Amino acid sequence: MSTREEDIPGYDAIIVGGGPAGLSAALILGRCRRRVLVCDSGQYRNHAAREMHGFLSRDGIAPCELRRIAREQLEPYGVEIREAAVTDVCRGAKRFEVTLEGGERLRCRKLLLATGLVDRLPELPGLPAMYGKSVHHCPYCDGWEARDQAIGVYGQGSTGVSLAVNMKTWSDDVVLFTDGPASLSRSDADRLARHRIGVREERIARLEGRGGMLERVVLEDGSAVERRSLFLKAKQEQRSDLAERLRCTVTEERGVETVAEHEETTREGVFVAGDASKEVLLAIVAAAEGAAAAFGINCALQEEEFA
Repeated sequence: MSTREEDIPGYDAIIVGGGPAGLSAALILGRCRRRVLVCDSGQYRNHAAREMHGFLSRDGIAPCELRRIAREQLEPYGVEIREAAVTDVCRGAKRFEVTLEGGERLRCRKLLLATGLVDRLPELPGLPAMYGKSVHHCPYCDGWEARDQAIGVYGQGSTGVSLAVNMKTWSDDVVLFTDGPASLSRSDADRLARHRIGVREERIARLEGRGGMLERVVLEDGSAVERRSLFLKAKQEQRSDLAERLRCTVTEERGVETVAEHEETTREGVFVAGDASKEVLLAIVAAAEGAAAAFGINCALQEEEFA
């Protein structure tokens, strides 16, 4: 493989991430006649989900089917897609240099990070088989399917209380499991009581059910609480450290921060879209952010070209 600078392939934009945000951006940029590469590692936050919801015209579609349709619609515009993870990226004088797994280097004028988040789930026996079927982290994505059922909420402190209260939108039967002492403030305790939400502070021994469908939460004291679904607030981490390597501002609360219009980060020429920016974590919002970022990228390219 040649390492000469002039032999390194160049693109107008490289998009890191092949989910709704990255593919949406690729569509807009492809229609702007830009040379675009999408690098898709094959890792997706909704990997366990059987269906996507709240996506206009595609409600209930399987995530893999949405990606298939999106890729098919990119074909007329010459967008290149590679099934490869990006392992490193650096900023040169006028270009970004991207390194793929295997060592191949590529260059681009603008970079879009659509790398998403990872949910760190609690270590509860039985949970992995149920995640995406009857255990969920997003009520907007899966609350409708759990409507009027016996819903459990897993969480601690004010975060758990808020999620439990929010679930009352979908069911009157909500129980909060704190998996240990709740240590609730007076205001949180009053809030739960006002909304008639029960609290179980015993340690959870396991989740039981069949075919991925939750039937009961078994506690360490041997008792069990019948539930048909469980919602939890998982800790979220950036899937990729590329933003930090580029010295973009990244915080635990807000994710990769944007400072300009159209999703540009604190690092000029670097844009972010989707869950990595930790705004509203819905697939349709990620797709919208991808389109907005693509608009910003094309405008920036035009400014350089028409200066």
